[in-house]
Amino acid sequence: MSTNYIPALRYSFLTSVYDPIVKLTTRESFFKQSLLGQANIHSGERVLDVGCGTGTLAIAASALKPGATIEGLDGDPKILNIARNKAKREDLDLRFTQSLSTEMPFDNESFDKVMSTLFFHHLTTDAKAATLKEIYRILRPGGQLHVADWGKPTRRASRWLFFSIQLLDGFETTADNLRGKLPAYFADAGFQNVLSTQQIETIFGTLSLYQAEKPRTVA
Repeated sequence: MSTNYIPALRYSFLTSVYDPIVKLTTRESFFKQSLLGQANIHSGERVLDVGCGTGTLAIAASALKPGATIEGLDGDPKILNIARNKAKREDLDLRFTQSLSTEMPFDNESFDKVMSTLFFHHLTTDAKAATLKEIYRILRPGGQLHVADWGKPTRRASRWLFFSIQLLDGFETTADNLRGKLPAYFADAGFQNVLSTQQIETIFGTLSLYQAEKPRTVA
């Protein structure tokens, strides 16, 4: 594991309480169901959840669309064990791969859609760019990217609330999100039709939903 790797709640000893904390503080059910509705997964599609954490989104996607192949990727073996156990309890056969997002062990153009929630704010600017390059590579032409993460505050109060996230996850990695730079980074990676689709207020600040598409004809 890279020495720059940041666990889901920054400190590994907090991993065991990740699910209840996220559920209580981020309106998790609402924003993840919103993202799934936006992704509009179809039967027969192969979908990857990048930075899948404890597998909540992947499990929900699989339950919603059992005819699709849903997979998860994360760099943290401890959190992936939680994800696998959760999927097993739901009697779901999901594949969770341990890997950093900057070097994904998947073939070119092998996924129809990629999703990610509360992950990009853990990455440095360079790691964000490398991750988006990898996502672009593994998506088929016309494939879609759907992201929910901290975004530019819509209210002054939201900016102050976000300080708690920065204190936990780091000011360097969260700065791009705070400045609303993710859509520009998606475009820089080659994605088109980049949209900020929804802003959701939480007790820690503004969550933003984004979507983007890999061109159907790649130069």
